[in-house]
Amino acid sequence: MTDVVVYEKLFIGGRWTGPAGPEAIEVVSPVTEQVVGRVPHAAPADVDAAVAAAREAFDHGPWPRMSITERAEVVLRIKDALAARHVELAELVTLQNGSPMLFSVRGQALSAVGVFATALDAATKLTEEDRRQGTGGPVLVRREPLGVVAAITPWNVPQLTIAAKLAPALLAGCTVILKPSPETPLDALWLADLCAEAGLPPGVLSVLPAGRETSAHLVAHPGIDKVAFTGSVDAGKAIMAAAAANLTRVSLELGGKSAAIVLDDADLSVAVPAIVGGTCAANSGQACIALTRVLVPAGRYDEFAAALSAALGGLAVGDPADPATVVGPMVSERQRDRNLEYIRIGREEGAAVLTGGGVPAGMETGWYVEPTLFGEVTNDMRIAREEIFGPVVCLIRYGTEDEAIAIANDSDYGLSGAVFTADAERGTEVARKVRTGTITVNGFRLDLAAPFGGYKQSGIGRELGPEGLDAYFEYKTVNLPSPART
Repeated sequence: MTDVVVYEKLFIGGRWTGPAGPEAIEVVSPVTEQVVGRVPHAAPADVDAAVAAAREAFDHGPWPRMSITERAEVVLRIKDALAARHVELAELVTLQNGSPMLFSVRGQALSAVGVFATALDAATKLTEEDRRQGTGGPVLVRREPLGVVAAITPWNVPQLTIAAKLAPALLAGCTVILKPSPETPLDALWLADLCAEAGLPPGVLSVLPAGRETSAHLVAHPGIDKVAFTGSVDAGKAIMAAAAANLTRVSLELGGKSAAIVLDDADLSVAVPAIVGGTCAANSGQACIALTRVLVPAGRYDEFAAALSAALGGLAVGDPADPATVVGPMVSERQRDRNLEYIRIGREEGAAVLTGGGVPAGMETGWYVEPTLFGEVTNDMRIAREEIFGPVVCLIRYGTEDEAIAIANDSDYGLSGAVFTADAERGTEVARKVRTGTITVNGFRLDLAAPFGGYKQSGIGRELGPEGLDAYFEYKTVNLPSPART
């Protein structure tokens, strides 16, 4: 891979096109703080061109008029190309994101392959039309493509979040304008080439790296039928407000402050590795599903604090290109500073730093933060209520099982979670009582074949699985004539 990855054109309507303006985005390495990529910054005029191409392709082109089976043949080629080139993709994401290769291969590249595979599986089980008996006679229920989709994705797991929108949208017959984060645009433009080689018709896909102003123009554009967004709560609220003017459909996958409930009979040898994997080892803590609130019974608090502190403190922090590295840098200087500010706030609030708490020694270059465990945390502290998005974990005492459930639910978020116990049935019953979109008993998992999304301020709608595909269809009811009576 070259030292600086350069794209001079945007991908608009399936063609590489010169940008409308001169502005460029520089991608800075989180490790060296040097420029490693440069791409055009899409302007509102580029959005207009992309929407026009997508609109033409949807309203008059072949893609929405193909059968699901025909579209699946093209999407399968995309999936197979991703699988064949997944190491190349992982290296590119590590370059721009700073994700450890250990995570980039599995959590960035192969997870995207998995999303395409599960979407294809769900699509092959669908029919365009279902006949059923209604209350007044026979009914034909049709699945029809929803329209032109604006897919707006974040920087933390760019390919996973792209795949979660692009795969079902394409299979449903929609056309897509992908707007990746300006921090991490390289993999999205790389994917554009791959999709073109797979045989997507003209107009079906555009890729427009850009910041807030261009994003706002895209979201408010009257030619957009649906916005699929992953990102912060504040941005999600702004998108909902902008989309309301045109009654544009929205799906929002937003933040999280997920709880891991350690029950009194939990096996620490099971719970600790899973919590480490679901916090600091998950993309260096930059994951919306991270288990950042760990709820521990008072009688086992000291034992668990010691075990988790040792495990987090022992994680290898360093160059993400090193296969031994578990925790890499934050994606940007701003994100590093955000984490350090929350660590300061935690100390000020009276929480105790059990491990970490600053910048790793000798890593002043690069945007590193030590894996940090706070003890003596109460659920009313800011560090327990606000999403930090980094390798910072809160340890919270509880008394009874009901109290643990109440603490887990006392959050503005409801995205993920976990329950640890020697009794799987007990754990499942506790899981049923936690108001969250995904929760795992005795582990930490995002299942790519199951619906993913959040309660409360964690979002609206679901991605992945059959439910994720369903979000890109419109349903039409055709009331058929009743059979003639004899």
